[in-house]
Amino acid sequence: MTWIKTIDYEKAKGRLKKIYDRVKGADNRIDNILMAHSLRPHSLEGHLALYKNVLHHNSNQSEKWFLETVGVYVSLLNQCDYCVQHHYCGLKRLLDDEENAEKIFQALENRKPELVFDQKQSALLHYAGKLTLDAASLQETDISDLHKSGCEDGEILEINQVAAYFNYANRTILGLGVTTKGDILGLSPNNDDDDHDWSHR
Repeated sequence: MTWIKTIDYEKAKGRLKKIYDRVKGADNRIDNILMAHSLRPHSLEGHLALYKNVLHHNSNQSEKWFLETVGVYVSLLNQCDYCVQHHYCGLKRLLDDEENAEKIFQALENRKPELVFDQKQSALLHYAGKLTLDAASLQETDISDLHKSGCEDGEILEINQVAAYFNYANRTILGLGVTTKGDILGLSPNNDDDDHDWSHR
């Protein structure tokens, strides 16, 4: 599951057990990416707070399926199969359209989001891609170009944060050898109205 020791739900105690109780799925399952933090519950708490607020908060204006799309794209670019599998399943669930989801995935895999997305969404995805692969080359003109494509600053910030989160998550996974073994793919904390509800369903 990982290259380092982890603590599963049955053996968890104290602070870790309390956090696990907030995020557990059916049969007390804990996603492997979360269990990877188990030796340091405070970093797990930080990860969850970032994840919940960046991707699953009711103040976001971008549609959740598009935020998941950004996550899948960043994860494809980073070759993080764990996040690709999890979040593509989540994307398919949100879209409820297998054919469209497959077209989106193919476009992202080929690094050509413009094949299926409108100008604004394509521009945001290309921005997320550049932030992932060549962040130091970004300039103020990149933001100006997003404005010209119809993006507002709040939307740009949301995509920036989702892309940054997935780069963090991808490196956590790739650096610790986290696998999907035993995970139920596509679960997420879907109660966007409660900042404290992290339960995965």
